[in-house]
Amino acid sequence: MSDLRKIIIDDTEVEVEGAMTLIQACEQAGVEIPRFCYHERLSIAGNCRMCLVEVVGGPPKPAASCAMQVKDLRPGPEGQPPVVKTNSPMVKKAREGVMEFMLINHPLDCPICDQGGECDLQDQAMAYGIADSRFREAKRAVDDLDLGPLVATTMTRCISCTRCVRFTTEVAGIAQMGQTGRGEDAEITSYLNQTLDSNMQGNIIDLCPVGALTSKPYAFTARPWELTKTETIDVMDALGSNIRVDTKGREVMRILPRNHDGVNEEWISDKTRFVWDGLRRQRLDRPYVREDGKLRPASWGEALTKAAEAMKGKKVAALVGDLAPVEAIFALKQIVEGLGGTVECRANGAVLPAGNRSAYVGNAAIEDIDTAKKVYLIGSNPRDEAPVLNARIRKAWIKGATVTVVGPKGMDLTYDHVDAGPGRLVLNRLVEDAKPTEDAIVIVGQGAITEGDGVSVLGQAMALTEKLGGKMMVLHTAASRVGAMDLGAVTEGGLDAAMDGAEVVYNLGADEIEIGEGAFVIYQGSHGDRGAHRADVILPGAAYTEESGLFVNTEGRPQVALRAGFAPGEAKENWAILRALSAELGATLPYDTLAQLRQALVAEVPHFAKVDQVIENTWEPLVAKELGKGAFGTVIKDFYLTNPIARASALMAELSANAQARNSGKMAAE
Repeated sequence: MSDLRKIIIDDTEVEVEGAMTLIQACEQAGVEIPRFCYHERLSIAGNCRMCLVEVVGGPPKPAASCAMQVKDLRPGPEGQPPVVKTNSPMVKKAREGVMEFMLINHPLDCPICDQGGECDLQDQAMAYGIADSRFREAKRAVDDLDLGPLVATTMTRCISCTRCVRFTTEVAGIAQMGQTGRGEDAEITSYLNQTLDSNMQGNIIDLCPVGALTSKPYAFTARPWELTKTETIDVMDALGSNIRVDTKGREVMRILPRNHDGVNEEWISDKTRFVWDGLRRQRLDRPYVREDGKLRPASWGEALTKAAEAMKGKKVAALVGDLAPVEAIFALKQIVEGLGGTVECRANGAVLPAGNRSAYVGNAAIEDIDTAKKVYLIGSNPRDEAPVLNARIRKAWIKGATVTVVGPKGMDLTYDHVDAGPGRLVLNRLVEDAKPTEDAIVIVGQGAITEGDGVSVLGQAMALTEKLGGKMMVLHTAASRVGAMDLGAVTEGGLDAAMDGAEVVYNLGADEIEIGEGAFVIYQGSHGDRGAHRADVILPGAAYTEESGLFVNTEGRPQVALRAGFAPGEAKENWAILRALSAELGATLPYDTLAQLRQALVAEVPHFAKVDQVIENTWEPLVAKELGKGAFGTVIKDFYLTNPIARASALMAELSANAQARNSGKMAAE
């Protein structure tokens, strides 16, 4: 039930919810309030005092607008709406005083500080501060922290807003940062000088309003005004996080999150944020053909001719990798099926029923997790498979949701959960015992559906969803998977059936799979990974930041990734390579531009035109069969090394080694 209240903000009457804080009410009225500690996705600290406003009729001093609710305001003497002033002399003087205090100990680092040009303290000192300071004492200095290879610290700049502490404890779910001391001795520190053990720690760089926490890999490489900014989509997992890629010339310099309440809020995982150094290394920048057992550089004409000759009249199997855009999958499917071949996108062996979107996507949106009262995780470790989605589950848990896990025991998911048991028999029991409940969501991971009986597991999961009266989501790990399933890039019988007797394998960036001896392999991809080592012809393609492409995320939402830079050397866009190959095969595809390709794509699958919309799926339950014995596993063994771009990154290799050392090293007390 809404509790609307009228208040007057700077002579303008507005009607807002009584539970809103004054800072939110002012934002709704279009009035900007400066702030350092307040953040809408974190708890209220009320410790920077920059957001002071004057409440008329209240105490004769400014009030912190982030910590006072509208319903706490007193009406006027004759019942008039309460009055709040944000630009009165009292407020102006208070903000100048606060800013002066902030700058007492803040070093004059702006020329050498990585935050320069996008620093809240700089901006607000210009807008609300004064030109001089009355303090002449020596500034205090603080030792820097070692938080690991991602976050650089210069703690002398810290203004104790505690955003980093609140993020790590509330959202990331680790308890390694805190504040010690009082007064001038107060400082942010890490427990026992530990480095941060979270795959979402990079978000504290964005949250820090000063230059105390900055990006270590990006340090001293570029200024924000030198960068070209491109809004695009992440492909490191199937969540489809909205990101901004900043480039300088041809090089990607950094990746930042964009706000999207329906997908990633404003967080991204560390792999998403820091994988960009992998875009520079081990790149395929020219075609190669294998001659006498060795790969040698070739021209595009020669490589395409050799590929076309190999494919003609042979049994062709096409494999779709995890990072392929929908357009490339569509073009590949048309070529290979035109030759009578087969296409398979489920390279991890997942058993997903083609044509039944409610079974391979589900009917839940990511946002539904926020309001869930019960969450069931079946064969999934979302902390590794989709860290930002895991933070959403944690948010629901904080609000009181219970989380039940069917899978390996003792997973550290950053929240308390019930270990129901390891596998199939437990899922049978859950279905038998399920009763209708409020706001339940069942999340099926890839670990539950990669062992041959995936359709039966999905059938039981759908039966559980129906008995609970809730919703179901299939959590994918590959960014390309849902789009490829929508296109029907599947073979009856799965991966083994597709590869059985194949004389030519067309590998579109599938680097997680071993291809046996005998077959002629054409590899199209961006990095010299496992697929390229096995190839007889290599066709260098663009990475996800170097071409425009459609990706469908795990909830079935089509999103468009835009090109931020150009592919290196002679590498080309993936759809263009396939279009050129079709001409060599004498079966030219009927489009010459990306726009024409997308028109053909939408004609085949109309919902691809509904960009950034969650597609409603007709609920078609599979036959629920009792499952046999056997435990569910989890599919991601190393969070930091899941795809060829990540494996080419020196930073991801370091993070992986650190994580392994942390997990294997026992403490003395144990």
